[in-house]
Amino acid sequence: MKRLLKNGQLLIDGQIKTQDILIENDKIAAIGKLDGAQVNADDVFDAAGLFVSPGLVDVHVHYREPGQTDKETIKTGSLAAAHGGFTTVAAMPNVIPTPDTPERITAQIAKNKKDGAVHIVQYATITTDRGGDELVDFKALKAAGAFAFSNDGNGVQTSETMYEAMKQAAGLDMAVVAHAEDDSLTHGGVMHEGAASRELGLPGIPSVSETAQVARDVVLAQATGAHYHVCHVSSAATIQVVRAAKQAGVNVTAEVSPHHLLLSDDQITTDNAMLKMNPPLGSENDRQALIQGLLDGTIDMIATDHAPHTDAEKAQSMLKSPFGITGSETAFQELYTKFVKPGTFSLAQLINWMAVQPAKVFGLDNAGSLSVGQPADLAVFDLTTPYEIKTDDFLSMGHNSPFVGDTVYGGTQLTLVDGQVAYKR
Repeated sequence: MKRLLKNGQLLIDGQIKTQDILIENDKIAAIGKLDGAQVNADDVFDAAGLFVSPGLVDVHVHYREPGQTDKETIKTGSLAAAHGGFTTVAAMPNVIPTPDTPERITAQIAKNKKDGAVHIVQYATITTDRGGDELVDFKALKAAGAFAFSNDGNGVQTSETMYEAMKQAAGLDMAVVAHAEDDSLTHGGVMHEGAASRELGLPGIPSVSETAQVARDVVLAQATGAHYHVCHVSSAATIQVVRAAKQAGVNVTAEVSPHHLLLSDDQITTDNAMLKMNPPLGSENDRQALIQGLLDGTIDMIATDHAPHTDAEKAQSMLKSPFGITGSETAFQELYTKFVKPGTFSLAQLINWMAVQPAKVFGLDNAGSLSVGQPADLAVFDLTTPYEIKTDDFLSMGHNSPFVGDTVYGGTQLTLVDGQVAYKR
């Protein structure tokens, strides 16, 4: 089948240019000013006035299947990703049972492929059942198709365990992707420890619980040569540690989540579980440091940490509600509206952080770019028409977003995965 996208606005060498894209046999066959009559396409999509992007890449999503399909399934989560313009995602291993053996990860990968609307790569755990100190069989899990190793949702508490994990991962040229949280410092907190938590009388989590583990881990990464990737960096102090480690030549990369760029704990004025996530929203100083960290290259990419929960769970107090918010269907739109339109970021920078860099850092050779011969993974966004974010429009089962009701730009009009329609407005 031949598919032709006409008159799209493409970023080429940092400049917006009007181009056509011909897709044939699931790959990009040509980019340029193409004669529609000569192409003789089976399907033509007029993208006049619309921005055509490489499919976005998200290295941090939670799909809850198996084990918690009342929150999300692989099908609904991946449809939500397509709705947001993502064509490749990396699924975290906090499902039940965890993909901590070759048999389990093989089954998980098969299920991802069967039910996924987008490309899904799968994390394996660092330790058995994502806790404790018993390491998984790294070599066997890599052979079975693991994308990288993570205990996301839990920090690895023991230095020796992380040191051994990094040594094994380094020997296999695999990344250790860390949720950094020292449990001995969190004290059952539900939001960032600061003026807002004290005002609300809610137990706080100090930022040092994140920073202390990152500081430990960059030293271990330097000693082992491992690629150490920090999930959802949230504090100014952590940025300083990562920046210093990079300057020292440590193989460390980092991601930031949209909500930490967009919100701070100043906005938590009531007991509102829609604003409960882990790590928690930091101070306004933290938020500004994260923005600067992206701009100066300390932070390498943006990842959503899409974490759906049921409406009933999130209707509870912050004391009882689970951590996490959804992000797949609002990330590009919120960031474009709040940062690109005012001029804080350029559109090219945003696409770099949401498509190019995640693919480059994690060696996803078939993702993150629009070029001839590459798989036809792309997203088409309307950057000029405002719309309101409504849960009725979500394809995710999770409605737990603090951005519902916001007016944004950048609505997804079309998402193609391997040249096939994964989402169309």
